[in-house]
Amino acid sequence: METFIKNHPVIAILRGVNPNEVVDIALCLYQHGIRVIEVPLNSPNALDSIANLVSSMPKDCLVGAGTVLTLAQAIQVENTGAKLIISPHCDTGIIEYCILKNLHVIPGIATATEAFSAYHAGARWLKLFPAQTYGFSHIKALKSVLPNDVHIIPVGDVSKSNMLQWLAADASAVGIGNGLYKSGDKLAQVKKSVTLLNENLTTI
Repeated sequence: METFIKNHPVIAILRGVNPNEVVDIALCLYQHGIRVIEVPLNSPNALDSIANLVSSMPKDCLVGAGTVLTLAQAIQVENTGAKLIISPHCDTGIIEYCILKNLHVIPGIATATEAFSAYHAGARWLKLFPAQTYGFSHIKALKSVLPNDVHIIPVGDVSKSNMLQWLAADASAVGIGNGLYKSGDKLAQVKKSVTLLNENLTTI
């Protein structure tokens, strides 16, 4: 994961995207520096969108699925050739399977108990979800007790306007959905959104 976020600490969440538009949108984000892109499985024909990304995106772009709720879904995503599995919850079965198959896995956690369960199952990148429920200080509190090789990515009401606060709170990256793409957005709007996001990042 560090390879993919080292130059741009944003995971783009393309919720609601369609297979016929996903590649153009993803390439726009890629051209503006983003190297991690997820399509949540509750998007229309999500597996088709993910397969399109796998076959079309440059090899230094990590693509996969969000909202992966079951091991069966994780296997479906794996079968598209995608290498990224993101869940809103901590399912140790999904984590262990992904580690075994050399897939990048980011389980959802909120509490220290969930974080340690994910860690002991093999996950090192954890998704704080829903981030807005817990706030910026929650990351520092969790990391004060977790092992040093844990990375936390806040997702949920993370936006261009508050991402710097999350990064300053020791987040390793942020997941942004609506701030980059909303279902129905045209390519020009996506380009405008990612340009504004990058302008904010240059203030770091």
